[in-house]
Amino acid sequence: MRRFLNILFLIVFLVVIALSGLAAEGSKIVKLAHVVNEQDAFHISALKFKEVVEEKTNGSIVVEIHPNAELGDERTLLEGMQLGTIDMGVITNGPIANFLPEMAVFEMPFLFGSPEEAYHILDGEIGQEVLGRLSNIRMHGLAYSERGFRNLTNSVRPVKQASDIEGLKIRLMESPLYVDTFKALGANAVPMAWTECLTGLSQGTIDGQENPIVVVYSFKLYESQDYMTIDRHTYAPATIITSDKLWQSLTSEEQEIFTEAAILGGQAARDYNNENEAEQLQFIKDQGMIVEENPDLDTFRDAVAPVYEKYGPQFGGLLEEIQESLAEFRG
Repeated sequence: MRRFLNILFLIVFLVVIALSGLAAEGSKIVKLAHVVNEQDAFHISALKFKEVVEEKTNGSIVVEIHPNAELGDERTLLEGMQLGTIDMGVITNGPIANFLPEMAVFEMPFLFGSPEEAYHILDGEIGQEVLGRLSNIRMHGLAYSERGFRNLTNSVRPVKQASDIEGLKIRLMESPLYVDTFKALGANAVPMAWTECLTGLSQGTIDGQENPIVVVYSFKLYESQDYMTIDRHTYAPATIITSDKLWQSLTSEEQEIFTEAAILGGQAARDYNNENEAEQLQFIKDQGMIVEENPDLDTFRDAVAPVYEKYGPQFGGLLEEIQESLAEFRG
């Protein structure tokens, strides 16, 4: 009897494997990667993208999501997309600027005063024109997702004004603009990949980092960081990108579906951040993190004025266009 059951089990197992193979053979598998965990807004974007694509293609395209830097850090993902070895990703804007420098313009310090101002630029003519430039570097930008307004955390002391940052060893994205911004604020700027940052924070080899509230919440940074300053020094977009190789392999109908899915994915991340930020901040406070909600932002803006002097001319009028559009938007 046992032998019969073993044989029966083997037959069922082989049938399941065969059927799985047929399903995979009949579907196009697209791997979508990001570097954060499943509680992050990037994953919210990825899930919505997957849902829409699979529904609208009737399963002929299956989206596999690879979170937690399973396929590499953001630079590795971008290089892979250029080579066509990585299908697509949800990528923070800062690392993209190392490949397409004008993307950094959106992260000039204190450029945007609200999410609505950022959306006005990114979803408008300026943002879409810059998004289209990704095709110049063998990638295709589908839509903007969101990292959000970035805030400073550290394990040394409260930061209420710019001078309080002096000497703090702060992890930053591998972006020259971020490095120059925090050097202007007096920090010991340390660019490194996010996975290395988590190790550095836990071991105390760096004093702090800067990221939106959702990152402090989802990665439990309150366990290694004692202080947070809500300075909202930079609004950071994220971008849903495909390799040019993948994009060119899609039919025109599939390209339309991917674009629609990415727009909806980006909106899902924005909605998640906007709807949950206050609750997440309260949770962070409840865990014992000391939060400075009203820092002297004038001291911050004064300190980063040289960043505008250095980078403004590098964007070839793009920064001025954004500032003029924002002035009109603000009325």
